[in-house]
Amino acid sequence: MSELPQLNGPRIEVEGQSPDKLVILCHGYGSNGDDLIGLVPHLRQALPNAVFVSPNGPEHCYGSPNGFQWFALSTMSIEERLTGTLKAAPILDHFIDQELARYGLENKDLILIGFSQGTMMSLHVGLRRSSDIGAIIGFSGAMTLPEHWQDEINSRPPVILIHGDRDDVVPLQLMEEAQEALQSANIHVDCYVSPGITHSIGPDGLQKALEFLTDL
Repeated sequence: MSELPQLNGPRIEVEGQSPDKLVILCHGYGSNGDDLIGLVPHLRQALPNAVFVSPNGPEHCYGSPNGFQWFALSTMSIEERLTGTLKAAPILDHFIDQELARYGLENKDLILIGFSQGTMMSLHVGLRRSSDIGAIIGFSGAMTLPEHWQDEINSRPPVILIHGDRDDVVPLQLMEEAQEALQSANIHVDCYVSPGITHSIGPDGLQKALEFLTDL
């Protein structure tokens, strides 16, 4: 494990007490941990005692001076997404182990929130943890499906997928395919389509995420 890249990025902890939840936010291609950490003031409404960690991806993103990536992505092909996800998954999984140990928490206390490429990573890694994690929220993302992928699933948390109906980067169809795949594996999944939203998080989508977290 020591040979794996070590992730780091911004974190916001609970002042004066130990957290009861660990929320890991996985950014999209070409972004960085500072992006999604901006959601924390909103997410705290539902998770007041959580620690939030938003790591930079393991690779610098070519053409984006301050950007990172979980893996190289140029065509959005199934093959490219699968190869990249499988390469990056052990890195994120190891980071999760480290962070849970840091705060004395367990899989059930973990919530993964991803955007775009970060959603691909959150779904892939979150469903393969050794036991059920708390939840997964996926914005504007997709799901990679290796052969016999259902045999690899150990964790069946509640999932919500949120996507803009005008997303021209990750087509809405990929959210629908992810929904079908999750349902086929007996994973409870809710979906919400944000009207008029492109490849981003709309205020209505964020509100749906808050409602989802509040109902956990």
